[in-house]
Amino acid sequence: MSDQSTALTFRDAVPADADWMARLLSDEGYPAGGTDIVRRLEHYAELQEPVRVAEMNGERLGFIACAIVPRFEVNETFLRVMAMVVDPAVRERGVGSALMAEAERAGQEAGVAFLEVTAGHHRPEARRLFERAGYDAALTSYLRKRL
Repeated sequence: MSDQSTALTFRDAVPADADWMARLLSDEGYPAGGTDIVRRLEHYAELQEPVRVAEMNGERLGFIACAIVPRFEVNETFLRVMAMVVDPAVRERGVGSALMAEAERAGQEAGVAFLEVTAGHHRPEARRLFERAGYDAALTSYLRKRL
């Protein structure tokens, strides 16, 4: 994608992207409908949290949604990647790396202290992407209890 990366652009997600985003999420095992995504986009917009779409020549390639999280123990915030999906047809072409760079840019613009991302054990390719981008996997201890 190096020669094509100059044509890669980013924009805010809009309701017209909802069905496409829902399809990508559903394909990844997170069932969603377009109306679900429209509500999520509205929520993120109210909070002024970035949801960005990567495009090339008008074709949507992937998206990333981030939340700005205030820390309690110190007076700072961090940017948490909540979702990132690249269309399977264009994977391994640098779109994921470009989306992460866009999230970092948004984080710098928002003045956050750091960016945080989670990669499930069932997605080793995502973990490799994040580690190649300089994310420290040794810091993680992620526990969850569904309520």
